[in-house]
Amino acid sequence: MNLDELKSKLGTFKKENIIVSSHAALRAKFRKIDLEEVKENIVNPEKLVYAEQQKAKHEGEEKYDCYFAESKGFSYRYVLVINGKVIIVTIIKINKSLQRILEKKLK
Repeated sequence: MNLDELKSKLGTFKKENIIVSSHAALRAKFRKIDLEEVKENIVNPEKLVYAEQQKAKHEGEEKYDCYFAESKGFSYRYVLVINGKVIIVTIIKINKSLQRILEKKLK
């Protein structure tokens, strides 16, 4: 699935259809990441700049490693599983130096 198709697919979900795994909730708290902002980024994915499909554990699931550009200083990386709902597996805040590495990968 290409980036535009994934954006369209994510845009069909509502915040109520997003499940935050216990691991993601713990990581968000530790990293001081607002889960409401994360959910907003998922249902309105304009900031999604890169996504790579990964192998899902279960039949009928799709798994993606997604990068959302928040600002010049940082971005977010979410690992998402889609199975009728969106499950946030983990959340990582990426600082400027890691973001530069990602930008090189995108070119």
